[in-house]
Amino acid sequence: MADKYRIFGGAISPYSAKVRSYFRYKGIPHEWILRDTNTMAEYKKYARLPIVPTVATPNDEGLQDSTPIIETMEAQVSEPSIHPDSGTLRFLSELIEEFGDEWGNKWLFHYRWARDVDQRSATERIVASIMPDSSGEEREKMAQDIRARMSDRGWVIGSNDKTAPLIEDSFKEGAQLIDQHLASRSYLFGGRPSLADFGLAAQIHQAWGDPTAGAILASGHDAICRWIDKMLDPKAEGEFETWSSLQPTLTPLLEKQVRPFLLWSAANAVAVESGAEEFTVDLDGRSWTQTVGGPQRYHAKSLREIRRKYSEQHSNSELREILETARCNEMLTSD
Repeated sequence: MADKYRIFGGAISPYSAKVRSYFRYKGIPHEWILRDTNTMAEYKKYARLPIVPTVATPNDEGLQDSTPIIETMEAQVSEPSIHPDSGTLRFLSELIEEFGDEWGNKWLFHYRWARDVDQRSATERIVASIMPDSSGEEREKMAQDIRARMSDRGWVIGSNDKTAPLIEDSFKEGAQLIDQHLASRSYLFGGRPSLADFGLAAQIHQAWGDPTAGAILASGHDAICRWIDKMLDPKAEGEFETWSSLQPTLTPLLEKQVRPFLLWSAANAVAVESGAEEFTVDLDGRSWTQTVGGPQRYHAKSLREIRRKYSEQHSNSELREILETARCNEMLTSD
């Protein structure tokens, strides 16, 4: 048995960065291990699915999927808590983490694989991390294979000719809203990181490392850049704020970004349930059309989970009013 946790991660995997950031914040003894040709055999002992991060526990068990990993560890190591005491703020943090995992990943994936310059940057970094001992010729062949495969997988997150402008506009507006919110605070909910920070910051930090999205973030988004750098090794600097102080800049993020995400997520869930091959949904005046494949079934499952969490807040009138104001409530209560 090992005496610490081992995190098998990817060099440009946002979910790996998310879990590593969490372990660092909690002060949980761990070893960061890149999944590469040298560590693949050990990784496979713990990975039920071929994904990162995969965490090997001191009891020799494997944990996968970033949110369940964090929830499992939070139940064991409760302090410092990543959840505000307020039921209202805790749910909003969970909702924004869901937004980061699912919609923030659309931002990252689209920008990373839509343009030649970003494809080249990503493949070079992937190959360097997974084939540390390979020759230049072997790396070049692997880079070509990865680029060919990934540049044709925009359908996984719904990136296509029709949705590309929407995704890019969403990223630019979302970055502006988040930057405005963070201009007067260290983290999304105040002076210490919440679950929302771990989910959203990891996606944006990875986008920051890509040429096109990184140039957007570096141009006038100083608060975001400070935040994503801080989230590499976050420290509590104060306490969580109250809704009254968060409301002026967090409500616009909920209404203008989280609401379209929930509209998409609800439509996706209906399409998955009906067995549709494609769906189209109106996202507040802009049409989104995409194919329905395996990844979308996971999104439908995650929507059920956030709806379950919201149902536990059924008597929380403050939360209901906030979500109604942001026009998010309907998608969270639908069956």
